[in-house]
Amino acid sequence: MSSHKEAPSISNDAAADNTDVYVFVSPDNPDTVTMISNFVPFEDPAGGPNFYEFGDDVLYEIHIDNNGDGLAEIVYQFTFNTDYTLPNTFLYNIGPIESLTSKNWNRRQYVSVNRRDVTTGKNLRLADKLPCPPCNIGPFSTPDYVKLANAAIHHLDGGRTLFAGQRAEGFYVDLGAIFDLGDLRPFQNLHVGSQMPAAGGISGTNAKNVHSITLQVPKTDLSAGGHAPTDPTNPRSTIGVWATASRQQTRMYDTDRPGTTINTGPWVQVSRQANPLFNEVLIPITKKDLFNSQQPGNDKQFAQYVTSPELGKLLPSLYPGEFPRLAALNASGKPRADLAAILLTGIPAGIVPGFQNNTGTVMADQLRLNMAIPPTTKSPSNLGLIGMDPAGFPNGRRVFDDVTTIELRAIAGVTYALVDKSFTPDKAAGAITQGLTSSNTDVHAKNTQHYLPGFPYLGTPHNGHDNPANNDPAPYPGTSAGPTVPIGGPSTGAGGTSGGRDTGLLVGGAVAAAGAAAAAVAHQHRSGNDITPETPA
Repeated sequence: MSSHKEAPSISNDAAADNTDVYVFVSPDNPDTVTMISNFVPFEDPAGGPNFYEFGDDVLYEIHIDNNGDGLAEIVYQFTFNTDYTLPNTFLYNIGPIESLTSKNWNRRQYVSVNRRDVTTGKNLRLADKLPCPPCNIGPFSTPDYVKLANAAIHHLDGGRTLFAGQRAEGFYVDLGAIFDLGDLRPFQNLHVGSQMPAAGGISGTNAKNVHSITLQVPKTDLSAGGHAPTDPTNPRSTIGVWATASRQQTRMYDTDRPGTTINTGPWVQVSRQANPLFNEVLIPITKKDLFNSQQPGNDKQFAQYVTSPELGKLLPSLYPGEFPRLAALNASGKPRADLAAILLTGIPAGIVPGFQNNTGTVMADQLRLNMAIPPTTKSPSNLGLIGMDPAGFPNGRRVFDDVTTIELRAIAGVTYALVDKSFTPDKAAGAITQGLTSSNTDVHAKNTQHYLPGFPYLGTPHNGHDNPANNDPAPYPGTSAGPTVPIGGPSTGAGGTSGGRDTGLLVGGAVAAAGAAAAAVAHQHRSGNDITPETPA
């Protein structure tokens, strides 16, 4: 999972559980950047009568670091409130919901948005109480869900666009294999003691939904000083992005009004997400909730789990004879400077021609996006940069990027070769795959047929009446008949250049600056230990 139920405490708080973050230059509006933050993991489409929603008592934020200090200079804040129109029924709706003002719809949620410039202290209220769509219940309750979702796409001042509501889960991962002691399909037959035959991968998030905040803004909304990023080599073209959820410090059960609660006190961060799988796979279980509470500028304290990853040490034991060179690297005690650069500092200039997304020496878990690298529209690679596609992960993250395969290969050693030219990765490292895609140019992996070619990119959610038995593609926005615009071409959420060859090494070249990574371990610009979530305006 990218960050689904990744820590003990947040596992009991679905409304505040940040599952995935995406950030990419918008392929259908390349002067803008799209940021997506998802919450509420593993939504069963048939989860009534109290269908899933955002928390009215949660402060959701998307943060932008545009000067490399590991702290936010720009913060977008989202709060929600919910109203009942039919308080004496147990039903979510008493008839078909045909519009966002339908008298049949009982429990309605609204979103308000604030933009805070931390450097100037200026708050800009972008929206108040805009309607969110209902959940996709079924063909009778939500007969034209596409129409409802489209009505909840809001165009804000300043060229900004917002959607907040239910979407189809876009993160595909063979969850059952990964957490069954790493018996990775499709080569689980090589696992220690295994008598299982090789078999294709199974997506553990198939036919699930999430609640998604999708915000598209001009690039100048994010860059330092409103700089228009056009030069990929200019450090000001790169931003760091992460999302958080916070709750107020005290929650009281009101005995004078049984069944009600009172929330009070300062906001306390309880969930954080940037790079996929970072907290999930790298951070020890006893420190996961601590990680969720911290600012990225404090991530030096977690660097050891990146430079000496537990999973990297386990692979040679789990697959005897398949990772001898990785085993030797582990035994040498050399820190994984490649992983530190990929995940904590970004890729410096001069390694990949025309590419960089380095943010300096401060070690911080952020999705780093070079906004001057345009999306391309022909044969994008789901392996991003290691698939020779500079518009993909770890240069931001697009909805279809196969981030699990990318990160597993990196942990297995494919990126270490360009830090140490004497190192040759194990053949098995470059062969790691989830078995959920047919090739590195396949953007139609299991469940990803629900991606949309334009805003809000994640697909129409699965409806509760037909799922989980039916995982047919959901309708394309603008029609009730089904997808009419193929994925691919100028309007996709794809990006990238040519899909190219799957070398498994390109990202590793970016970490040849091992000295810079080592310096980052020893240096932090400012700690941010006393930073708490911003109070909404």
